[in-house]
Amino acid sequence: MGAPILACRGACALSGTDGGVVTVARVRYPDAPRLDLVEHLHGHPVADPYRWLEDAADPRTVEWTQAQDALTAEVLSALPLRDRFAARLEQLVHAGAVGVPVWRAGRAFSTRRDPGQEHAVLRVREPDGTERVLLDPMAVDPSGTTTLDAWAPSWEGDRLAYQLSTGGDEESRLYVLDVATGEQLDGPVDRCRYSPVAWLPGGEELFYVRRLAPELVPAGEEQFHRRVWRHRVGADPDGDVLVHGEGSDPSTYFGAHTSRDGRWLVVSASVGTAPRDDVWLADLEASGNPPTLRELQVGVDAQTAAWVARDGRLWLMSDRSTPRWRLAVADPADPSSWAPEAWHDVVPQQEDGVLTDVALVDGPDGGLQVLAVHSVDATDRLSVWAGDGSGRVAEVSDLRPGSVSGVSAPPEGGSTAWVGFTDYATPPSVLRWDTAEPSALTGWEQAPVAGEVPPVRVVETHATSADGTSVHLFVLSGNGTPDTPRPAVLYGYGGFNVSLTPAYTAQALAWVAAGGVWAVANLRGGSEHGEEWHRAGMRERKQNVFDDFAAAGEHLVAQGWTTPGQLAVMGGSNGGLLVGATLTQRPDLVAAVVCSAPLLDMVRYERFGLGRTWNDEYGTAEDPTELGWLLGYSPYHRVTEGTAYPAVLFTTFESDTRVDPLHARKLAAALQHATTAPAPVLLRRETEVGHGARAVSRTVGLAADQLAFLAAHTGLTA
Repeated sequence: MGAPILACRGACALSGTDGGVVTVARVRYPDAPRLDLVEHLHGHPVADPYRWLEDAADPRTVEWTQAQDALTAEVLSALPLRDRFAARLEQLVHAGAVGVPVWRAGRAFSTRRDPGQEHAVLRVREPDGTERVLLDPMAVDPSGTTTLDAWAPSWEGDRLAYQLSTGGDEESRLYVLDVATGEQLDGPVDRCRYSPVAWLPGGEELFYVRRLAPELVPAGEEQFHRRVWRHRVGADPDGDVLVHGEGSDPSTYFGAHTSRDGRWLVVSASVGTAPRDDVWLADLEASGNPPTLRELQVGVDAQTAAWVARDGRLWLMSDRSTPRWRLAVADPADPSSWAPEAWHDVVPQQEDGVLTDVALVDGPDGGLQVLAVHSVDATDRLSVWAGDGSGRVAEVSDLRPGSVSGVSAPPEGGSTAWVGFTDYATPPSVLRWDTAEPSALTGWEQAPVAGEVPPVRVVETHATSADGTSVHLFVLSGNGTPDTPRPAVLYGYGGFNVSLTPAYTAQALAWVAAGGVWAVANLRGGSEHGEEWHRAGMRERKQNVFDDFAAAGEHLVAQGWTTPGQLAVMGGSNGGLLVGATLTQRPDLVAAVVCSAPLLDMVRYERFGLGRTWNDEYGTAEDPTELGWLLGYSPYHRVTEGTAYPAVLFTTFESDTRVDPLHARKLAAALQHATTAPAPVLLRRETEVGHGARAVSRTVGLAADQLAFLAAHTGLTA
């Protein structure tokens, strides 16, 4: 290859503005040799001219990537609004965040981030009301690259298990500390990524999930092969007792839950991200070590969360024959009651809402009540139900439109529950609810904001997809009316049962404050309308998601909110696949695209990162029929030479162990070769960050680049 930016093909860079319209000057893309590589898979000829870019260590990839870095830095640094967006985001991103407390024996454990902090800290509130910090990731690692991935206090609240990872790799290491003294009692225990922790009473033992050692698994499968173990605090983890998982599918994820009295253990398992799980129950008093697990649900195409509460009943939250979910009870000691037809409903399936969370509290008459969260058209509702199954007791009318991030109550009992809440203008905060006033909510802890939150009006509307399906949208703007077409960003996800409900979003607020419109589409593939809505956007029906998104964009144009020349789309991860499919299927619909940490080569996605865990969502190229589904929309394979593609900014993270950055490299090269438009195709990389949590300052830099890029190519001039 030649010099990084000289031996290349045409693109553009910003050179100024003319009446609010960005003008461009020609630059040249780094050279990317195209291989004459065509594989024949199940009768399909599949071209892969940029396979060499899969290898990050290949000298050609290194040189090409460094040249892309130089080009991207040059273009992004010249964006007219970047500094203004960075200043606004500096305040909005530094808004605080407060987590829902987890109560144990009078102690409340929760996270809090204040303006100016890079990461949230984990605190404990003592029974007398005093608070102190238990864990500060910045104290552990002043560089800001260490994140707190998960934590779980013991039943007595005197010990805390927590997990840390560094550099964005999400390779969690498990530790245990003494809550009173802060002394580290155990750890680090490695290979604990995505591990639940289920304590036994007394805090001496716990159940957790750990991968097998690398030397015990086939090469390339080190991220898989999880097992459930029983561990004694302070003991060598290599001596842990194997509880479950031997002989399971290598991509299986496990869950574990114990009852407060220590008698019951629930173990669950799901293969990858499949929307089904197997569940087992063990009576720890009546079985040995390892315990005997009895089948509660095995081989069923449904999801069930099970736990034994303080009333001794087995509680079951399930979509089994009820795709909008229900809450029921059974007898843990009587297997004949475990059959779904024997379950006793406490919160039956609702026609207009999806049950998403519950908390058990003591009612005024001494019996249990259930505080239930239902999502209705992507907005949450709270209601109260009698624990004996006699029906709804009350609606919580004080809850304003927004999202409930979770509900919690002390496991030992009490009349109070705590409710996590956010909306588009409210950072994550906590409200208090009590059975004495079932319709009311009061403030418990409000997250602070570093600066003024700009005014925002939210309009809910519906688009009609290609097959006639109604698709809900939230549209955010300064005045709430489509009086004049404006630069707009359409955001979506559409997969893995993820629901996009209202949430405080610094990027959306900054865009609206600059005069733009921000829209969020609730696409098929999510959980907004239950499991049927999810399955309508997965596997052979994945194209429905892209059709929904295109319909949402067309609806914004038809309603007068924006025009195709002012419309941008944005998404990350599975949402990166969404916008990648949009730009290759409908390049006429949008002017600009931000595609972050994306999946884009759907023929080879299973070979990298955690890809093999997602084949139930997408399908597998190993199957001839399913390969046809994937080729039908795979963005990398849909690029057509001679097409005028919109402006595209790929953003990737080199420590991403979920979605390999190779996807963005390959599609960036393909688009740079194919496009006839002057709009640029850029690749922005970051190191020492991954797919998940990151320091706040890194968030500001990324968001400012993304918004400034979209503004430059949709005509937003603030």
